[in-house]
Order: sequence, then structure tokens, then C-alpha cells
Amino acid sequence: MSTPPRRPRRPPLDPPCRRRRRVPPPRSSPDRRSGDATRQAQHTGGVDRQQLGEFLRSRRERLRPEDVGLIGGGRRRTPGLRRDEVALLANMSTDYYERIEQGRGPQPSEAMLGGIARALRLTLEERDHLYLLGGRQAPPAHVPSSWADPGLMTILDALAPTVPALITGELSAVVAQNTMNVALLGPLADRGGQEGNFLWHWFTDPAYSVLYAENDRRALGRTYVAELRAGTARRQGDRAALALVDRLLAASEEFRELWALQEVAAANRSTRKVLQHPVVGRLDCLCDVVVSPPSGQRLVLFRGSPGTDAAEKLALLSVIGSQDLAAEASRAQQGS
Repeated sequence: MSTPPRRPRRPPLDPPCRRRRRVPPPRSSPDRRSGDATRQAQHTGGVDRQQLGEFLRSRRERLRPEDVGLIGGGRRRTPGLRRDEVALLANMSTDYYERIEQGRGPQPSEAMLGGIARALRLTLEERDHLYLLGGRQAPPAHVPSSWADPGLMTILDALAPTVPALITGELSAVVAQNTMNVALLGPLADRGGQEGNFLWHWFTDPAYSVLYAENDRRALGRTYVAELRAGTARRQGDRAALALVDRLLAASEEFRELWALQEVAAANRSTRKVLQHPVVGRLDCLCDVVVSPPSGQRLVLFRGSPGTDAAEKLALLSVIGSQDLAAEASRAQQGS
């Protein structure tokens, strides 16, 4: 029996042809990252209320009342400041601050965030983080804001209650005052814009004209303008500095005359000032300045000149200021 002939084998293709195995795309699975990473990925510029509240609570609980110039008042159930104390220091209502910390409030404004940063004694890095969580752009370090240098705030809190003091930025925006300084010069901190700027009031507010003897006032104004010129030179092209100078040039003939002198001066010199206060009368004071190089802010404190009765008058003003503050707090509580 004959065998059927075999079919000739097909020669292999040159080059070899191989089918590629199709790899299916990975199936979608829930995000297994940590909660912090997930929330950070979802943060696109709005308010991250949960992290904002957690951050505020952690910063609040690390502070003692004594750290911020308040009286402790015995044992506390929880560590740190109370929410109403933070609200007081930040110049806002307790309900508003509570809602922010508990993640129920609206988006805080830049001014509110700055006030909270000052109340909690945040560093510049912590302040910037707070702004980010609040959905706001943190202002550059040299731009006026309501944030106050925590080192200067520590000194401010530690001062005797009879020593008026305030903290200003490089352009004389007032970012913090103690009770005595409010009693001496009036409220300036937290007002924002030109209304919170010491130089603006110096050259445009008649109430400030009567606070100083005429000769002293002219000499001090000349020094302030020289300091401002030096500050604007260090901040070349800064819009806030240019805008302040333009507004003062338009509003004050005295400022125009002094600005034309082209004088410059450092802002860290101690000076003698004679004030005529409407309640306690003449005050011969020495003003000392403490500058924080990292932030450019400065602490200005007033003390009675030796050999005068200014120290006794400042003590009297301290009592009057405390009474006015208590009356104001009582009115606010009755109205709430």
C-alpha cells in the first residue's frame, strides 16, 4: 500500500511574525492613598475646611494664656487657649471663629486669616500654610498685612500694662497694638488700608496734629518721611509703597514739602516725643524701636522720660483704658 505524498511545508516568514498579546488596561480601583494625600490632591484653591480646622485647633492648643498676654484663670479641661480667647485676640466674634475651626463657616477673608495668624502667633511659614488652607494667596513677606511677627508679639505681650506699644510694617501699617497704645493713640490695628496706616493719620488726621507739640511734630514728620523714603528704596517697584506715597503726595502739602527734601533715615532709632493727651495732659516720652530683620516689622514702645511725671500719667491712662475696654466688652456682650 503506497503512502500519500506529504504536502510541502510553507517556508517561514522572514522576519518572523509574532502576534502581540494585548494587555488589557488596569481596572479602576478606589484611591487607597492616605486621607491627607487624598484631601491634598482634591484641594484646588478653595477652602479645605477639614484641614483648616485641624490646623487651627492644633495651633490653638499649643498656646497658654500667658503666652499671649492673657490671665490663665486656673485649671482648664483642655490644653491651650479657648476659642473665645482666640476670637478676642483676632478681633472677631467667637461664633465666627468657632464656625471656621469646626469647618462650618464661610471662606475667611485675607484680613480675617491675618488676624487669626497674629492671634495664634504663627510663624511666616505657618501663616502661608493657613492662607493656603483658607483658599487665599498668601501675601509676600514685604506686603502690608494683618500678620504680626511672632517674636515681636511675644515682646508686646510681656510688656508692663503701663507701657504703650504697637507693631508696624515697613510702610507704617499698624498690625498690632496693646490696650495702652489704643488708649494713647486710638485704634489703628485691623482697620486695613490707609485707615490702618500710622503715616496716613499723621499727615491727614487733624486729631493727630493736636497730640504733639508743634516743634516736635514737624521734626518727627521729617524723620518719618525720611524713613519712608529709605523703605521705598528697599522695595523698588513695590505697588503698595508707590501707592502710599502717591496718596500722601495728593493729600498733604506738608508731606509734599518733606518728600522733596530727598532725605533718608533708619527706622530703628530711639526718639523723644512730647504728646498732649486729651485726658492726662502732657506726656514726655522716650520711644524705643525693636526691628525684626526677617519680617521688616518693628515694635515701637513708649516709656516716661526720667525726671518727668509721664510714668504716673501713663499709669493713670492704663486704668482709664482698662475701664473703657471693660465697658466696651460689656456693651458687646449685651448686644450679642
